[in-house]
This record gives sequence, C-alpha cells and structure tokens, in this order.
Amino acid sequence: MTLSVADALIQGQSLGLDSVDVQVLLATALQKPRTFLLAFPERLLTEHQAIRYQGWLARRVTGEPVAYLVGEREFWSLALKTNASTLIPRPDTEILVETVLAHFGPAPRVCLDLGTGTGAIALALKSERAAWHVAGLDRQAAAVQLAQENALALALAVEFRVGDWCDDVAPGSVDLLVSNPPYIDANDPHLQLGDVRFEPSSALIADRGGLAAFDKIIAQARICLSAGGGLFFEHGWQQASAVRALLSDAGFSRIETVTDYGGNARVTLGYLQP
Repeated sequence: MTLSVADALIQGQSLGLDSVDVQVLLATALQKPRTFLLAFPERLLTEHQAIRYQGWLARRVTGEPVAYLVGEREFWSLALKTNASTLIPRPDTEILVETVLAHFGPAPRVCLDLGTGTGAIALALKSERAAWHVAGLDRQAAAVQLAQENALALALAVEFRVGDWCDDVAPGSVDLLVSNPPYIDANDPHLQLGDVRFEPSSALIADRGGLAAFDKIIAQARICLSAGGGLFFEHGWQQASAVRALLSDAGFSRIETVTDYGGNARVTLGYLQP
C-alpha cells in the first residue's frame, strides 16, 4: 500500500507518539526538513522510506530515543551525531554554555570539558570562542570517537581524548573547567522513565546520592586550574546547595547558581582563589 506524508503522520500519531517525534522520524526518513511535511502532505513515500519510517515507529513505541534512532540531535544550533555510547544532548545543558560565555569573553583561554560525551559543550563553546583552546575528555573511547567525528563534521578545532576527569592534566594548566557529570542516585525512580532507560548508566549514575563525581572533580580542579580559574557544573535541580557547599569547603569563591528555562537550579560555578 502506498503511503502519503499525511497518512504517515497520522499513522505515527495514532500510536500515541509525540507529534514532534513523529515529524522528526518522518522527515529524517525522507531526508527532508520538517517544513517539507507541511508543504507536501500528498507526497508518496518510496517503499524504502516507508519501511525505514515504520521500523523507527515500532522502536520508538518501545521507548528508544529519537536521537538514537535518527543518529542526530541539535544542540546550540549544531547538528551532532548521537549513539548509545553517550548521553543525548539536552536543551537544559545549553544553560551551562550560556553561563560560561557570560563569564568569559573572547580572549584566549584554555578550556577543558570533563565527561564530554558527544562533545556538545566543548563544540558549542568553541563555536563561540574561536581563540580558546578547547579540549574534551571522556573515559569511554567510543564517546571520544563520536566527539571527534562531530568536531570534524563541524570543522571545529577541539581536541578530544580519553581521560578520567583531570587525572592526566598538568597542574595549573587550565583556565576553565566545565562538566555535566553523572549526578543521579542509583535508586532514583526517574532512571526507569523515558529516554534515560536507554542511555549509558555510567554517564548518569554516581555514588553518594549522586555527588561522587562532584567530589572528585572539585578535588582535582584545585590542582589543574590556574589561579583564579573557573569551575562550572551542570547538576540536578535539588543539588545546588550541596554543590555550593562542596565548592566553598574546597576554597572556591564567587560561588553562584543559575536556573534553567524551567526555573530550576541547574548550573553552579565557582572560582579558585588566587
């Protein structure tokens, strides 16, 4: 049976799927922008397009993330390749990028993104701060390879390499550390909901109620940051006070928290006192 664009959209929505998800899947199957779907509802899908689209619908019904199905997610207006080796970039993380840019201007800096995943944060910063030397570290070789592919596709000169937080970073060599580390407690019921069911647990879960990664990064930051250097974290909406306390106890100053688009505490930063 032939399937038109309009029929394909109805088919996806009849399965109870989000209309935007359905549009993204169909547009990607057609290799067209989403605006094409509205402009040409009568256009017929080829057999190959219909099979691909319907296969994606079946997988999305089981909960598999759209970003993994189509292999791409937009972040900071950058098209990033995605796969199951990394977290899916999310709009709330753009708050971290915005906050860093508000604090550091275009003058040359050395910036390190810890737990870089797809490279989203590092690449977004480099796209706005051409004079910065930006690098990203991740413990997972598959994530580093993906980030390198994204840098190549976007023609952004960001260095990505395998590393466990700041273990191999020279003392006093970094002006700015940014990180969206794992910060979810292993018993958090949200781990059983939505896209996170399919994302790597190593990038989501941390010991000590989700604070273990902050402990380690803050301790290492005191060594690898230059005097007056900045440390910027994304964290869970209920963790701001705990992260501020950790930074304060470690001797950081000018500590503040920034809210996300929903008004939730999302980013906390501090500066290493000279």
